[in-house]
Amino acid sequence: MKGIKEHIKTGQYATVYLLYGSETYLRRLYTSKLKAGALAGGDEMNLSVFSGKDIDWNEVRNLAETMPFFAEHRVIVLENTGAFKNACDFADEIAGLPDSAVLIFNETEVDKRSRMFKAVKEHGYVCEMNGLGESDLSIWVAQLLNKDGKKISKDDLRLFLERVGTDMENVENEIEKLVCYIGDREVVTKEDILTVTVEQISGKIFAMTDALGARNKKLALELYHDLLAVREKPMTVLYLMVRQCNMILQAAEMNRQGLDRSTIASKAGMPPFAVGKCLSQAKNFTKDQLLHLITYGTELEEQIKTGRIDERIAVELFLLTAVGA
Repeated sequence: MKGIKEHIKTGQYATVYLLYGSETYLRRLYTSKLKAGALAGGDEMNLSVFSGKDIDWNEVRNLAETMPFFAEHRVIVLENTGAFKNACDFADEIAGLPDSAVLIFNETEVDKRSRMFKAVKEHGYVCEMNGLGESDLSIWVAQLLNKDGKKISKDDLRLFLERVGTDMENVENEIEKLVCYIGDREVVTKEDILTVTVEQISGKIFAMTDALGARNKKLALELYHDLLAVREKPMTVLYLMVRQCNMILQAAEMNRQGLDRSTIASKAGMPPFAVGKCLSQAKNFTKDQLLHLITYGTELEEQIKTGRIDERIAVELFLLTAVGA
């Protein structure tokens, strides 16, 4: 992202950009920044937008080869085309794009082995956007609050992120709700957060894992029944608990190998903010305990799918086993 900021600052643009990853907010933000920068406040007649998989690539090529109208660049935004997951002959066009063209691909999923990915990486600029690290995310939240003249303590900020998760769109929405709720008051409190914010299932799963690590059977079951009360499917809860155990195991193993948190987040496919939580939870389990829970959870999932056990009973058995792990 620093590279993109530098391109915008200097006005020196690549002919093609690929923004991809799990953080929709960042992809949308930097697509907008690149578009505005390359157009340089000019007329949007030099802007074309395509979305979806049914794209006429000949039209894209013709537009890219058309000189911009009284401007330096012609900007073409392409969103969720699937071109980086499936075969796409447009990969052969990337190297020959004119300097006046700025193509911006905004993709949720890519295959790094695809011809398109390799072509853009060689001749353009690729940026993976999977969310901010813990420190940067905290700073961003504090800045959003500061714009409205609000403050929050470090502990309450941590509580806020644990409840609402790390998806930046959702974080922004929850902050707007908090700001409206506290009115003229300057400081956001723990009570405000608990009253206003909607706790995401990921937050509940973290809390359940904490309870399991502390061998708190009562709290783990209470959290599970809270999820059932808001109509979360037991099968989903089991899947997420097994996934959490797997994430804890991966984070702990990579940490033992000396990898930093950013690298762990990338390799494990988890938000950077979650790595610290996983490493903290890893202290409550041995490697063998985690492996046992992952295996047992997988077996229970298979039994649910084959109708050999009720899904609610399966989750409760998993929780009880984890507490006694």
